Amino acid sequence: MSTKVAKVPKANKIHERSASDVSFRIVVGIITIFSFVVVLYPLYFIVIASFSDSTLVNRGEVLFYPKGISLYGYEQIFTRPDIWRGYLNTVIYSFCGTALNLAVTLPAAYTLSRRNFPARGIIMKLFVFTMYFNGGLIPTYMLINEVGLLNNPLIMIIIGAVNVYNLIITRTFFENSIPEDLYEAATLDGCSHFRYFFTIVIPLSKAVTAVIMLYYLVGHWNDFFNALLYLNSDAYQPLQIILRNLLLLNQAMAGSSGAGASAYAQQYADQIKFGVIIVSTLPVLCVYPFIQKYFEKGVMIGAVKG
Repeated sequence: MSTKVAKVPKANKIHERSASDVSFRIVVGIITIFSFVVVLYPLYFIVIASFSDSTLVNRGEVLFYPKGISLYGYEQIFTRPDIWRGYLNTVIYSFCGTALNLAVTLPAAYTLSRRNFPARGIIMKLFVFTMYFNGGLIPTYMLINEVGLLNNPLIMIIIGAVNVYNLIITRTFFENSIPEDLYEAATLDGCSHFRYFFTIVIPLSKAVTAVIMLYYLVGHWNDFFNALLYLNSDAYQPLQIILRNLLLLNQAMAGSSGAGASAYAQQYADQIKFGVIIVSTLPVLCVYPFIQKYFEKGVMIGAVKG
């Protein structure tokens, strides 16, 4: 006896596939919207809390819109001249430091990506070694003191000139995304390594350059520990240290005041706390959208490190 297998019409398969695709997209959309709300709401809450009465914030009455609007926190922040000096210092440290980082990381990554460079294996191992082992805090402090960079603003630009993780990402990008045939064609036209790097490699590497530039820029902008260790003069302090001192000062005033005055001072100390968060993060948030289009591509290309 011969058994016949019923064939499912192709139209039904297409219909089932379309239904499963729609269901998948709905589930992914719900998860995406939920994740977006979870990430966005804390940022939104900090913004509305910085304009609201801290007493209402502590009671949990401020959830979706500000209440008891007051600009006292921002007035205390922006009326201080040391805030603007700290902003200027941080901008100088961030942009000059990031420029130095790129000027060192990109050529080093290109050199280590060349398979015909005989010492690249040994040098790469030495770089990776520094990711796990270092001299320690006290020897580093002694070294910086010996070379004359203690209480010198150049230390905020020079220290950490190369991040090994970013170096590995950039090297992997050059190896996997820049064809070797392109270099061979360039050499046939008499192109040197320097000209090939500046005229061909760099223009083709905007994605990874934007990614590591953002990493370095955020690192310099948020850096306060190095300033806390190596800078003694108030004139050289970055924004993060000045905002930290302002926050500690207001909290100390709130703790040392009388019973009624303490609550009053604590109210404005909380406003200043939320305002400090906004002031310190807003510039980086403004920069990010301009390089976001390169960010995903650069991260994914450099994700596989070998």
